[in-house]
Amino acid sequence: MIYHKQALTIESHINQLKARGLLIHDLNQAKHYLSHVSYYRLAGYWWPMQSDKALHLFKPNSKFEDVIALYNFDRELRILLFDAIEKIEISLRTKLIYHLSHEFDPYWFQNIAIFQDTGALIETLACIKEELDRSKDTFIKEHKKKYKDDLRFPPAWKTLELTSFGSLSKLYGNLKNTIRSKDIIAEELGAVNHTFLPSWLQSIAQIRNYCAHHSRLWNKNLPGTPKILPKPPYKWLKDVPRDTTKLYLHLCIIKYLLNIIAPENSFSLKLKELFNKYPNVDQSALGIFQSWKNEDLWLL
Repeated sequence: MIYHKQALTIESHINQLKARGLLIHDLNQAKHYLSHVSYYRLAGYWWPMQSDKALHLFKPNSKFEDVIALYNFDRELRILLFDAIEKIEISLRTKLIYHLSHEFDPYWFQNIAIFQDTGALIETLACIKEELDRSKDTFIKEHKKKYKDDLRFPPAWKTLELTSFGSLSKLYGNLKNTIRSKDIIAEELGAVNHTFLPSWLQSIAQIRNYCAHHSRLWNKNLPGTPKILPKPPYKWLKDVPRDTTKLYLHLCIIKYLLNIIAPENSFSLKLKELFNKYPNVDQSALGIFQSWKNEDLWLL
């Protein structure tokens, strides 16, 4: 089959949506949003409102303003998550630099002997090199100028300050399980040992990328599969979700880590305020249980 659809004007899109049953009470609002937010991006929010996915027919009483409310809720959720993940990223970076540099040396991240998968390490180092080469930071320029005969990366406390969360999580996950620091870092972050933390970090790194690229989180099936800690040492959940594809379990892991890294965090409060601001948002599309606010984890 050959794709044959041509681009439509904003007016044509609006007429098409109305013909399919979407109620648009404010045409100026619809024109404004469709001129600043692409039709296909908004389609991710009205997709569940359709009763016939093949013909794109909407359920009765489906409203354009509800689509916009969902879109704005999702945007504010990404902003909230990005702020929370920043704290986790900085903590992980700090712990990797500190513990591994003391257990080995400042260039441990180039030491293939302490990693499980050499090929994966080479790929990660290639990404780190690209990040360093793009850097305009003075401390990197000065290091390269002063130590031009040293062909190694700058030491961990310089290099990893410029390394992405994705690369940091890959470095940690790829460490051999016999490396003492791998368990120390996991224990300090409440994950007991190295068994669970790599999957948590991978999950959070994926969510961070969605946030950074402004991708939809509401009603999205996430690819990460975080392992569930059976007996967490800190406050956790009585009712643990088993569906790893929905956002709720990932939110719980982020909150769990935040309670250790930033005990005075306001993540629970801000998340509850966000749901109060958008009361029509279907929380089940995020995998959230009705009783979630009463869980010890979310009372902090």
